[in-house]
Amino acid sequence: MPDINKKQPVYIFIICCIAAIGGFLFGFDSGVINGTVDGLQAAFDSDSVGTGFNVASMLLGCAAGAFFAGRLADFYGRRTVLLVSALFFLISAWGSGVAESSLEFVLYRILGGIAVGAASVMTPAYISEIAPSRVRGRLATIQQVAIISGLFVSFLSNYMLAQLAGSSVSTLWLDFAAWRWMFWIEILPAAFFLSALLFIPESPRYLISAGKESKARKVLALTYSQSELEEKVVEIKETLSSRHKPRLSDVVNRATGKIHGIVWVGVGLAVFQQLVGINVVFYYGAVLWQSVGFSENDALLINVISGAVSIGACLIAISLIDRIGRKPLLWGGSVGMAVTLLVLSYAFSTASMVNDSLRLSDEMGVIALLSANAYVLFFNVSWGPVMWVMLGEMFPNQMRGSGLAISGLFQWLANFSITMTFPIMLASVGLAGAYGFYALCAVVSIFFVVKFVKETKGRELEAMTYE
Repeated sequence: MPDINKKQPVYIFIICCIAAIGGFLFGFDSGVINGTVDGLQAAFDSDSVGTGFNVASMLLGCAAGAFFAGRLADFYGRRTVLLVSALFFLISAWGSGVAESSLEFVLYRILGGIAVGAASVMTPAYISEIAPSRVRGRLATIQQVAIISGLFVSFLSNYMLAQLAGSSVSTLWLDFAAWRWMFWIEILPAAFFLSALLFIPESPRYLISAGKESKARKVLALTYSQSELEEKVVEIKETLSSRHKPRLSDVVNRATGKIHGIVWVGVGLAVFQQLVGINVVFYYGAVLWQSVGFSENDALLINVISGAVSIGACLIAISLIDRIGRKPLLWGGSVGMAVTLLVLSYAFSTASMVNDSLRLSDEMGVIALLSANAYVLFFNVSWGPVMWVMLGEMFPNQMRGSGLAISGLFQWLANFSITMTFPIMLASVGLAGAYGFYALCAVVSIFFVVKFVKETKGRELEAMTYE
């Protein structure tokens, strides 16, 4: 470890930014599908249900990746799991573009999903375990900035490639359709992530749990003075069981035989983040706007605008999260999302059928567009970054990997359910009904936060409790 005493804050920031590239790839891999739906339908001749599964298949891998990453990280380390996820990102990006059948495509997307799931839980866990408590929220929020940046870049890339080719299904370079190149663009950041991870240290909490105390001391020295370091090592040891390494059964209270309350709070946070319907906008944004009269290019451009709004919202969250706390951002975001989703539901309820497709009036089209972007802003200043920040820091050291594994599993299963059911809801209750349901979930989430979520602002990881 180089002598960096005078540059510790900068070095910690760089480390967190490298880890957050996993979030960038999480966002890119999640958003790239948005512009390829028409290409997938044409290439694999799939119906709406088949297309829904092609889009949502990655999320099955995400659920598995999130669950097993949390567990494997307790045995092999946070950085090791991130390295494996980077390799999977590379393989998936290449394979999704070369796939010649729906089955082949789904297999590569599931592999990419494993990478996304692993990165989604390991990036915030790693940052939380490496960052000092006073700025932990801001540094952990970098992950959401990275996720949204990845989404934004994927939307922008999709838009530019479709523009160059004429449409997503048109031939671009080397006689390959533009939608295939949309996947291959991801190879570049994935390769950089894999290389950069080789230069960052392992989490000190993991190193101590693995009996590698001397290495842990070197990493802790980045954020603590010598006297503080000794105290911190003792605190970390006290929060780890002397009987065994962290394991899945740690989520169960030995005295009562019931799952610790903090695990249910984590699951609730993870599930509500999806029940408000945000990933319908991310995954089906182009389809949604085309369904109410916008052209493919206009719909892709709207996605780019939404991505830019999201980045701005995340920057606001960074400035607020360590000042006003996590809980106020959560319930405030829920209120904002509930209102904007209700407006969206009303706007879509006024749409009329023209030539077998929905059309909004010019006035309602503007209202829907403004409401959708306001909804995206409220999400990304609250539930978007804060949920991941809290999952990375709210669990005690002994059960952080297991708590993340379970919460991450439920988060991605909820994501899969919402994504898979949207085309069905679109065909049955329409956009107005779908957004009405998401609005109801946003309302319920307000009461969940107020009653069950505890503030974690400024608390050391060693002070987190089981209930």
